[in-house]
Amino acid sequence: MDNWLDLVSLVKALPYNRNSNRTDLSLVWKEKKGTCSSKHAFLKHVADLNQIPNVELILGMYKMNSTNTSKIGKALSDYQLDYIPEAHCYLKINGERIDYTSPTSDFNRIKDDILLEKIIEPQQVAEFKVDFHKSYLQDWIRNNIIPFSFEEIWEIREKCIASLSS
Repeated sequence: MDNWLDLVSLVKALPYNRNSNRTDLSLVWKEKKGTCSSKHAFLKHVADLNQIPNVELILGMYKMNSTNTSKIGKALSDYQLDYIPEAHCYLKINGERIDYTSPTSDFNRIKDDILLEKIIEPQQVAEFKVDFHKSYLQDWIRNNIIPFSFEEIWEIREKCIASLSS
């Protein structure tokens, strides 16, 4: 790679899929694939190593629905859910939110559905992100009287995520 723009273009073009080890950010490069978490954490790590300023890794909770994440429609409609809160990672560069998850990713699709945002460090995309997401979902289920257990919601969410990889 000659420069930052070449790197982000290449990472954005990599297939969406989970890496074999969530804590090893180098696998985005080695396995030539990644998720929103691994791709953006990898890019933030490279930015830090190269002193590229004003690059923040953001953990955003958003209302994942069939409008902003079209491939998941059937998974949600099968359970009569309008949305599931989803943890999504992206970068904020010079104050602008940018999603490099895939060639078709566009932060504008989810911007109106953001529930909260948190700046995190690359190593937090593994355990911290998952724990934060699970805790958020448990509160959402309880506070909104959702007629499913946490385990059922997590399973529905996994079906949604699987549909993104296909």
